[in-house]
Amino acid sequence: MGFFSLSSNKLGTGNNEKSVPQILIRDLKFEKKSLAKLMFSPDQENHPSKAPVKYGELIVLGYNGSLPNGDRGRRKSRFALFKRPKANGVKPSTVHIACTPQAAKAISNKDQHSISYTLSRAQTVVVEYTHDSNTDMFQIGRSTESPIDFVVTDTVPGSQSNSDTQSVQSTISRFACRIICERNPPFTARIYAAGFDSSKNIFLGEKAAKWKTSDGQMDGLTTNGVLVMHPRNGFTEDSKPGVWREISVCGNVFSLRETRSAQQRGKMVENETNQLQDGSLIDLCGATLLWRTAEGLSRTPTVKHLEALRQEINAARPQCPVGFNTLAFPSMKRKDVVDEKQPWVYLNCGHVHGYHNWGNKEERDGKDRECPMCRSVGPYVPLWLGCEAGFYVDAGPPTHAFSPCGHVCSEKTTAYWSQIPLPHGTHTFHAACPFCAHQLAGEQGYIRLIFQGPLD
Repeated sequence: MGFFSLSSNKLGTGNNEKSVPQILIRDLKFEKKSLAKLMFSPDQENHPSKAPVKYGELIVLGYNGSLPNGDRGRRKSRFALFKRPKANGVKPSTVHIACTPQAAKAISNKDQHSISYTLSRAQTVVVEYTHDSNTDMFQIGRSTESPIDFVVTDTVPGSQSNSDTQSVQSTISRFACRIICERNPPFTARIYAAGFDSSKNIFLGEKAAKWKTSDGQMDGLTTNGVLVMHPRNGFTEDSKPGVWREISVCGNVFSLRETRSAQQRGKMVENETNQLQDGSLIDLCGATLLWRTAEGLSRTPTVKHLEALRQEINAARPQCPVGFNTLAFPSMKRKDVVDEKQPWVYLNCGHVHGYHNWGNKEERDGKDRECPMCRSVGPYVPLWLGCEAGFYVDAGPPTHAFSPCGHVCSEKTTAYWSQIPLPHGTHTFHAACPFCAHQLAGEQGYIRLIFQGPLD
C-alpha cells in the first residue's frame, strides 16, 4: 500500500506511513511533450491568421469556469475584448465651465458623450468627449442597459446559483468602469472609473469626490470607487502582489481613501498609471476582475491541458486508505456535484481519502474529523479541480488545495493567490480562493495533497 505526494519527497508525520514506499510525481508519468501541445490559447486552435485581434480577457474571481447557472449573453464569468469592426473610443474635447444645471443638461443632451461635474446647485462643469478613431471602448457594470458590454453582479462566496447573489443589495455601480484599448500595437489597455449611460453621459453629483486639477481640468471618483492592483513580475510563477490603488474618472492613480466611499480622496501617485498589465486585478466593490492579456493567455494552461492533468491523476488510481476504493476526480462538466468516487481531504494534514464515516464522533463539531492515517483532527472536505485556467500562474500539476474550500490547482498558483489581499466590504482585505471566493483559512491558506497508491 503506497502513498504518493504530488509535490514533495517528504511523507506526512503519521505513524502509519514510515514503512510505506512513496510514489513520486514522476511515477504519474505526466507527459510534458503531450501536455505541451495543449499549452496554447483557444484562439490558436482555429485559424490564427483569421482570428480577430484580442486585446485581453476579464475573468470574474469566485467562479470556476462559468456562472452557477451557466453563462448567458453579456452576463458570464469571462469576457473577451476583441478589436471592434469600427472604433468606438472617445477622448475629452470641449470644457464648459460655470454652467447652470439647465445649460449643463442642454449640453449633455447632445448626441455625444460628456461628463458632468456638479459643484453646487448653481454650478456644473461639463466636459464633452469626441470620437477617437484610434481606440475601442468597453464598459463594465451592473446595469443591463445596452452601453454595458460586460454585466457584473455581486460575487457571493461559494454561491451555487444565481439566486444566491440576487438577495444581496448590490454595491457595484450600474456603470462601474470603462476600458479603453488602443487599436494599434501594442494594443495598450487603460482603465477609467465610471461608464457612460444610455444618454452617453456620466454624472458626478454634489456628494461625489471631485476637484479641479493643476492644469485646469476636472476629475473625480465614483461613490464606492474602482480599485486596481498590478502584480509585480507580471502574472507568472514569480509574481508578487502589488499595491492597491484607486483609479479616477479621468484615469489618474491615487492611494486608497480611508473607506471606500469617503469624501476625501487619497494622494495622487505620480509614477503609476492606469495601464492594465497581465494579471492586473480590478475591484468594483462587490466583484473583483482579473485582466489577462492575449499574450499572457497564450502562455496559460487551457481547459484541455487541465483535463489531461485530471486524466493523468485518475490513471494513477489513487485509493482510499479506509475503503480501499479507487478515487477519481469527476469530469469538469460535473464540477459542482459530489461524485461517489470523489477524493476528500483532511485539511490539517493533507491525507486524501474517499468519503467515509471513520472518526466521525458525535461529541465533535460536525465539520471536524480525525484522520485515520495520522490522527490529526480538522475539517474534512471534498476536493474540486480548479477549472478556470485563467487563474493559473503556471502549468504545474494539481498538487495543492486551497483551505477550507478544497479547490485543487498547482502549488505555485495556490502560493500566489494565498498572498493576494482582496478587497472585502468597505475597508477590509483578505486572501480568497479565486475559484469560489471563500476566505482562506489555516497557516498558509492551502495544503499539499498526499494520495495513497493502488494495492497492486
